[in-house]
Amino acid sequence: MSISRRHLFERLAGAAAVAVAPRSARAGHAEAVDPAADTASHIIRLHRNESAYGASPKALASIHRAAASAVRYPDRAADDLRARLAAFHRVTPDEIVLGCGSSEVMQMAVDACVGPRKRLVTATPTFPWPAEAARRGGGDVVALPLTREYAHDLDAMRGAVGDAGGLIYICNPNNPTGTLTRRPDVEAFVRALPPATYVLVDEAYHHYVRESSGYRSFIDDRIDDPRVIVVRTFSKAYGLAGLRIGYAVAAPETARALAAQRLADGVNAVAAHAAIAALDDGEHLRASIQRNADDRQEFYNQANARMLKGIDSHANFAMMNTGERALDVVERLGSLGVLVPAPFPRFDNYVRISLGNAFDMRAFWRAWDRAAGNMMM
Repeated sequence: MSISRRHLFERLAGAAAVAVAPRSARAGHAEAVDPAADTASHIIRLHRNESAYGASPKALASIHRAAASAVRYPDRAADDLRARLAAFHRVTPDEIVLGCGSSEVMQMAVDACVGPRKRLVTATPTFPWPAEAARRGGGDVVALPLTREYAHDLDAMRGAVGDAGGLIYICNPNNPTGTLTRRPDVEAFVRALPPATYVLVDEAYHHYVRESSGYRSFIDDRIDDPRVIVVRTFSKAYGLAGLRIGYAVAAPETARALAAQRLADGVNAVAAHAAIAALDDGEHLRASIQRNADDRQEFYNQANARMLKGIDSHANFAMMNTGERALDVVERLGSLGVLVPAPFPRFDNYVRISLGNAFDMRAFWRAWDRAAGNMMM
């Protein structure tokens, strides 16, 4: 079985952290530790862009109630979630496609749109899953560097897709840079594409975007083009990463093409019920978003105090220039019980840090000062 580069580094870092983390760090501190943290060993997990503040209390209560439905197949629960999402986004249920996380929905899009002479065009670096899925299926993948402003290079992507069409993947805000590609530019880009080319817009980090004249969601403010597929997830701001629930919004004919590729009964009933409850708890979502904004500002405050340069982020993570080979810093952080991902292509001196809660971030900066040799007075 092949192991992706990302998962290989996660396993190596996790093993190192468990092996050498101090006993006090492994045991944790009950009064300060995030209740969603690993209770067996308090490793600081800043490598997967998970929510620092967990799921809504209403969603957690729904999980307990929904456990009784484990004996039943999830078709009714999935239908209820599809209807709730349709009402939430003011679309029809036949424009909603559910998946086992947004990763499965992206897999559907790749399977439906990438094939003989039809390629996937993506950025580098960006979320790697669509490219991995296309390559596994024997598809042709073209990965193009971001612009100097860390946006998708739409002109280059248009030239790479070819007249036969295919699928273009745009992660906005982009993972791992946290940067935006301007909405007017994407709209003009879509209009200029060949007819058989679809655009997969990944809005996993939509909720964290600060007010920006250049950004608008393609769900909240749709364009009349059946080639645009917008993907969202409950894994980030909603704090349900472990339940694996995501969805796409697309024109009915496009949604049907995606749904034809999905795994039967791939959405479990507990996840569907939890997602409905999470949608209904806007107060928790808003609080989590605001806390993330505060955490992001504090992160940059700490970075600036150490004279470290970061990329301006609109997400729940940030990329920072280490000033040295980032892989060495990643390995040293792992040895101190702090997990961050391996460096990304073309960013050999940068690390991406997910924003944790106050306890996690204090631990991160203590480890950083040791790992990077920047001991603060």
